[in-house]
Amino acid sequence: MSPSALQLQPAIVLHGAKDLHTEQRTCWPPREGQAQVAIMATGLCGSDLHYYSHGRNGDFVLQAPLVLGHEAAGIVTAVGPGVTNVRVGQRVALECGVWCRKCRYCKDGRYNLCENMRFCSSAKTFPHLDGTLQGRMNHPAELLHILPDSVSYEQASLAEPLSVVLHASRRVNFQKGQSVLVLGAGAVGLLACALSKASGASRVATIDIDSAKLEFAKSSGFAQMTYCPPRQERPKTSEEALRRAKEGAATLLDVFKMPEGFDVVMECTGAESCIQMAIHCARLGGKVALVGMGTPNPTLPLSAAACREVDLVGVFRYANTYPAALALLASGKLRGVEKMVTQRFPLERTAQAFEMLAKGKDEKGGLVLKIMVGPTY
Repeated sequence: MSPSALQLQPAIVLHGAKDLHTEQRTCWPPREGQAQVAIMATGLCGSDLHYYSHGRNGDFVLQAPLVLGHEAAGIVTAVGPGVTNVRVGQRVALECGVWCRKCRYCKDGRYNLCENMRFCSSAKTFPHLDGTLQGRMNHPAELLHILPDSVSYEQASLAEPLSVVLHASRRVNFQKGQSVLVLGAGAVGLLACALSKASGASRVATIDIDSAKLEFAKSSGFAQMTYCPPRQERPKTSEEALRRAKEGAATLLDVFKMPEGFDVVMECTGAESCIQMAIHCARLGGKVALVGMGTPNPTLPLSAAACREVDLVGVFRYANTYPAALALLASGKLRGVEKMVTQRFPLERTAQAFEMLAKGKDEKGGLVLKIMVGPTY
């Protein structure tokens, strides 16, 4: 088929820090093993914001124009040769990590650690793999998950961050009846609270420096207990930082009336002070899940972790979670998570959506948790 016979479709392309272009790109037919999906909703993520604001996300630096977005759902509009698991007209969630299936990690079922992983909207590999902030995209059909009838496109977009916390819950081997502390009440932290409650946690507590997020967590029923620690000046030395973290943890456990600490601590901020505090907030033999990505080389109280046998568990993306995540969303056990979608923008206003996400407040000073971008807003 000649390019002149093909349709054009819009794509929001990042060329550099705060340099977004709306481009018209050729909508090519899907190749063998691929399906074409019209993207109906994309949730903006913290990593997307880093790329937009700085042209990089940690060590991953933009080397060529890139379409952002990876929390997405849509409708299948075409299928390539050999595709049998989805058909035109079906609503699907996109799992955006394309793994090789050949390395030892893929063969062991831990494909999130794939040595050759290409992830939509990530600059880790080059050439980059475009993300979902576009009209239509071709994607491996095996990474498309059919939506239950009761799950909306927006809810399905939440399956990606929900997969992160579901993977974290599995990594710490969460058991019904355990107590859970979540550090950070952003989108991922709120989902960690909601999942813990739905999984039978005896207590769910969360902290954040934004009282509005804590109020949302409590009013939505995701957390029973919340705490907003006072803001402090940055510590001058690592010793001071470690001392503050230990004192802050003691205060927190006193407020929550949990003197022995929590069974599981989900650290969802990536901030050094919170990672330090998390170790002290876990009970003897407890577990800390390092969910947040932020400080690359934090100073940690490792002796406190070792002597108290607190396990520090790394969490990187997810594997084998999407079916369970979508089933949870359909079950009603996570009732209220759709309220996390606080703003919606049409595709052509993606730059304004990123600016609002960066500010953390809308034009009226309202709470910003999860912003959705799509063609029908």
